[in-house]
Amino acid sequence: MATILNIETSGNICSVAVSKDGMIEYQLEDLNPMNHAKRLAPFIEKCFDETVRREMPLDAVSVSIGPGSYTGLRIGLSTAKGVCFGKNIPLITVPTLEILAVKAMFRSMEWTGDEILVPMIDARRMEVYTAAYDFALNKIIQPQPLILDDTSYSELPTDRKIIFIGSGTTKAKDVVKHPGAEWIDGLEPHARDMTALSEKFFRENRFADVAYSTPEYLKEFQASTPKNKL
Repeated sequence: MATILNIETSGNICSVAVSKDGMIEYQLEDLNPMNHAKRLAPFIEKCFDETVRREMPLDAVSVSIGPGSYTGLRIGLSTAKGVCFGKNIPLITVPTLEILAVKAMFRSMEWTGDEILVPMIDARRMEVYTAAYDFALNKIIQPQPLILDDTSYSELPTDRKIIFIGSGTTKAKDVVKHPGAEWIDGLEPHARDMTALSEKFFRENRFADVAYSTPEYLKEFQASTPKNKL
């Protein structure tokens, strides 16, 4: 199928992974917060060396497109574009919230497939970037910034498990009152979590415009003021 360089810089972690046919061949990451500007370029150089050593020429670059850290997303996308221009290969952009949803899918073998996955990325104060997906990644709630209050996610069905994941769960637990809520703490997006989606997008020729692609900050959607200030 394809050899893809995956880049994830949307949050605290800087990580890269080379995948071939959806399987991880090589990966590097730095768990120290917000070290992207320092670590990303050397990581990619090491990936280049590894692909040359293994005779695996790159077919595409995949980058986490957001939402997330403004600085991290800009660094990741600009670097990915540079690689694509330099090697004349296509660019794949993968929504960060979908990366988290897929990571949760693979976390347990006990899912029934009827659960609803709600990734949430921490933003300022009581705000998160969030969405809701079924197990086919159909959007039940569109990606958006949301200021949390006790009515948040009330539109989701009460007879299904709602699995909340991501960096926003810590502050959401005491606010969200959905009866089906279950929480998975500590999930952060890594480049290795992108490989299933980047391989799928490659097979479907879902390539982004290298010149004009921009990060999906989601800030153009303005969340309303909660009824009860927290």
